[in-house]
Amino acid sequence: MKRRFALWFSRTQPVDRRDYALSGFGLMAFKYLTDAVLIYLVLGILWTPLEYLSPLLTTRTKLEHLILPLAVWTLPFLWIGVSMTTRRALDAGFSAWTGLLFFVPIINYMFAIFLCAVPSKAADPNPAPQNAGEGRLFVDALPAAAAGVGFGVAMTLFSVYVVGAYNASLFLGTPFAMGFAAAYLFNRNGGHGIGPSVVVAHTCVLLAGGILLVFSLEGAICLLMAYIPATALSALGALLGVTVAGAPRLRPSQAMLLLASLPFLTGAEAVQRELPLREVSTSLTIDASPREIWPHVIEFAELAEPSRWVFDLGIAYPMRARIEGRGVGAVRYCEFSTGAFVEPITAWEEPHRLAFDVARQPEPMHEWSPYQTVNAPHLLEGIVSKRGEFRLIDLGDGRTRLEGSTWYVLDMAPGFYWALWSDALIHSIHGRVLDHIAAEVEAG
Repeated sequence: MKRRFALWFSRTQPVDRRDYALSGFGLMAFKYLTDAVLIYLVLGILWTPLEYLSPLLTTRTKLEHLILPLAVWTLPFLWIGVSMTTRRALDAGFSAWTGLLFFVPIINYMFAIFLCAVPSKAADPNPAPQNAGEGRLFVDALPAAAAGVGFGVAMTLFSVYVVGAYNASLFLGTPFAMGFAAAYLFNRNGGHGIGPSVVVAHTCVLLAGGILLVFSLEGAICLLMAYIPATALSALGALLGVTVAGAPRLRPSQAMLLLASLPFLTGAEAVQRELPLREVSTSLTIDASPREIWPHVIEFAELAEPSRWVFDLGIAYPMRARIEGRGVGAVRYCEFSTGAFVEPITAWEEPHRLAFDVARQPEPMHEWSPYQTVNAPHLLEGIVSKRGEFRLIDLGDGRTRLEGSTWYVLDMAPGFYWALWSDALIHSIHGRVLDHIAAEVEAG
């Protein structure tokens, strides 16, 4: 058994077809049995081998409550799979980069069966320098990328589910530290240069995002928004990692201080954070008096299907509004595609001003995901609407400027970056409502 563990977690030990087949099929059966037992004991669901092998993520939607523990349990098997596939490919005389086929659905099964059959290639007494360099490059890149991905996923879980914060340490510090760790480990046994190091760092970002998507911890849209700064920051981290790896007197423990300090910074940032109240205001001029517009403000009929592309991405959009009662104390219900905003009226100044608090709000979007729901707290806690207001300003020439404002709290850092998205989202929602009110008024 000791030999097996050494084989599974080695970076350089060759893997012949016998060891590859025994380890591959044995570990697959073991993981299936442990997963199936856990799922049956907790959820009472019989997880069939066909569902286990299916590349369709939609077959896993019924496991949402066990996604997190199953994700953690999968990580060592993920490492063993890609590591042994890469070393088996090298042993068979193929390029080390073919080991990446391990991540391609359906093809990975066929490639694994092929590697179980193809014999080892006889050692070449005069190997080509290019192949030797390629093999070393990939062998060094694999554990470096695994370390970067592991750190990124761990920091995400710690920040979101332990600290309960989407802060700057997560969105700025984590991708930088991922790039730094990966580049440092990639170059510590010999310089591979800045270009390959940046590629390894970028691969870490992509793989970490893929893991969060596969295990329903995030959706595709939010990952795409986070990907933009993460790519640049991981590249900067990689540059520092290459530099530090070349420092002759620097110990690995000293180099890793950056990684060790990040969880503490995350906790400190969560304690000290202050969330300002943000206002987004949108206006539209309508050819009618305030008194003609007022009835369409307090409630309005069914809106047409949205035509703006932003709502095709799953962003929640208003569909209709109704009100129960009149005056202060009445309750307005603005129904969105994801649910209803419950809005107790706090100011009723007919026909010039309607103000309300937000007592309850739905999710701001349906995330793109292979699952029915995404286990991301920010969908309910990231953007929290506090109050809203409509103002009808008589322009004195038979026209009225209709203004809609929303005050909200953005619980995601860095605020300046995420506010670009949240402000644009709220402006789009305002615009849809104001355009509909104008169309109703002008149509009589």
